[in-house]
Amino acid sequence: MAEWIDVANATDLPPGSRKIISTPYAEIAVFNLDGDFFAIEDICTHDGGELASGRCEGDQIICPRHGARFCIRNGRALTPPAYDDIATFPVRIDARNMVQIDIDD
Repeated sequence: MAEWIDVANATDLPPGSRKIISTPYAEIAVFNLDGDFFAIEDICTHDGGELASGRCEGDQIICPRHGARFCIRNGRALTPPAYDDIATFPVRIDARNMVQIDIDD
């Protein structure tokens, strides 16, 4: 069963922005990529460091520690030193215009 939690009003996350939230499951980064919202676990699969403070290029996040790249849309590891994908989470906009993520594992 889905466990949707509020992140922010969609107007508070303009295109190009991101927000980190703490959940019982993990730290999760929510991104607005040109009006589409995506959520990834804020952890690099290479060394366990935080990921979301890294630079974004298009739909890629670059790990600030060792430069591994991940696709924000699907969590795929794109370059070494990371080889394992990162977890992603479903995102929706509810009737209140609230960005929500499903943290049900």
